Amino acid sequence: MQSLSPQRIQQRIAEEEIPRRLRRYPAEVVEAVYRYGAPVASRIEHLPRAGRLMDLARQRIDEYEARDHSFPTGMLFLADTLTGSRGRFQRLWHAPPGGLWLTLVMANTLLPASTALYPMAAGAACCEAIRAHGIEAWVKWVNDVHLGGRKLCGILCETYRSRRFGDEYLLIGVGINVNNVDFPGELAGLATSMRTVLGREIDLPSFADLLLAKFSWYFGLLCHDEAERLAEDAYGEGQGASGLLLPAWLELSDTIGRTVRFGFDVQQKPQYLAKVLGLAPDGGLILRQLASGEELIEHSGEILYVD
Repeated sequence: MQSLSPQRIQQRIAEEEIPRRLRRYPAEVVEAVYRYGAPVASRIEHLPRAGRLMDLARQRIDEYEARDHSFPTGMLFLADTLTGSRGRFQRLWHAPPGGLWLTLVMANTLLPASTALYPMAAGAACCEAIRAHGIEAWVKWVNDVHLGGRKLCGILCETYRSRRFGDEYLLIGVGINVNNVDFPGELAGLATSMRTVLGREIDLPSFADLLLAKFSWYFGLLCHDEAERLAEDAYGEGQGASGLLLPAWLELSDTIGRTVRFGFDVQQKPQYLAKVLGLAPDGGLILRQLASGEELIEHSGEILYVD
């Protein structure tokens, strides 16, 4: 992964991603979105082996501030293998060589309604990068990327307020099963990898370039949507920066219309069965409880597909 660099990512954007986006969006929108997304992976720290990249990112933020420096937004931490990786609720995440394991740090300059959509932007970026290799992956709300119910990609978003300056950062942890094919017993029936699906090895540095180019687009979309709404004075109660981002997410998701089991820790404490009716403007999931018929909007928690 030593060949990964900001210059390569920008070249990928210029040669492939911008022409692709111009087929759908006006030139002024594409230019603005990539301008907003430019900090993504502007600096990269690569490690052959690490414990947990989220913890390393927090450590680096505080080290920068101890030297009277602001931490560079868009900094990327990347490891060939992780020994202490965990997902939500401290669930096991297997991170051996061959997968793509990273944490991206973005300074949180957005309004709370927009910040809440970072997980959806990350999920869309990962799904689109995987689909570019001919895999019909889907996003399950909020941001799990799967194929036929087996997870290809997991994403964990956390906030961190620095100890000295008190600045807030978004830490976006991503694990994608690219070339790793062996999973521990408890994950064997729940996960798969791109290599397993395609029957061939993926060029990992090239895939990383592509993924980060997708992050640049989708995080830029988030900022662009907020700027447009502020210009229109369109923020109100229950509204988020969803102008272009959420329609793009919906095209990549198979959640709407499904029967699901909902819970904040749905594996251990499922709360109710529901039908997914749609997506609220702020990214919340619109559900109808099957037992009571009540309609709810959930903004946090997770779902398991029943049908």
